[in-house]
Amino acid sequence: MNWSDIFTIHNLTSLIDILAVWFLIYNLLLIVRDTKAVQLLRGIVLILVVKIISAYTGLSTLSWIMDQVINWGVIGLIVIFQPEIRRGLEHLGRGSIFVKGRKENEAAQKMITALDRAIQYMSKRRIGALITLQMNTGLEEYIETGIALDADVSGELLINIFIPNTPLHDGAVIIKNNRVAAAAAYLPLSQSNLIPKELGTRHRAAVGISELTDAMTVVISEETGEVSITQNNELLRGMTRDDYLKYFKDQLFTDEDDQTHRTFLSTVSGFIDKHFKGGR
Repeated sequence: MNWSDIFTIHNLTSLIDILAVWFLIYNLLLIVRDTKAVQLLRGIVLILVVKIISAYTGLSTLSWIMDQVINWGVIGLIVIFQPEIRRGLEHLGRGSIFVKGRKENEAAQKMITALDRAIQYMSKRRIGALITLQMNTGLEEYIETGIALDADVSGELLINIFIPNTPLHDGAVIIKNNRVAAAAAYLPLSQSNLIPKELGTRHRAAVGISELTDAMTVVISEETGEVSITQNNELLRGMTRDDYLKYFKDQLFTDEDDQTHRTFLSTVSGFIDKHFKGGR
């Protein structure tokens, strides 16, 4: 084999071309993940399929209509996707993946500290709480059931939300991208017979969301002050402070060395599972 025949300028250019296309696809997935733009992408795919079928089957009128939709649709897409395009450009301008990994870990540590402060306060005083952290699966449909906040995560905020007889204490707090997205949100209740009967609605809601998504949910019992965590249809009860701090770090910290690989795989698999396999 002659290696000079393989490493030609043409082949290298083709390789760069393929990598550039994959990079664009990857960033497109990041842009539309967890947004309503996914529904529009489905419509675009449907239009393209209809166009191809009409062209091959000789349906000239339908093909002409699809051509007009595609030609004029470009302008419409720029207007419709303006928030997502802006979000994507902001991501591109934030620096290297290693800096991003360090910043994510710093943000995660800050959030863990806030969660720890709130958990310790509420557990000792037996204040019931339900806190859900979005992981890879989007929680938009559940966020929309609550009161939108979009606030920094702090122990004081979480404690005030769950103080009894306050307007937001019923329901769940949902944290997305290290921010409190909503409070008083409704989570689906699990119908599993495996849940101990002494556990109440909060625990059933925590297990319920873990059955449908990969979200991590913290539950504080108002009867005993016990701290529990649910994730991936698993209920971990009686968590000590060391237990839940270690669990948080294992789930929320990012290994900077494989940041790109893990993010790409989770984005692609989550996008496919959620939007093309009937995932929730």
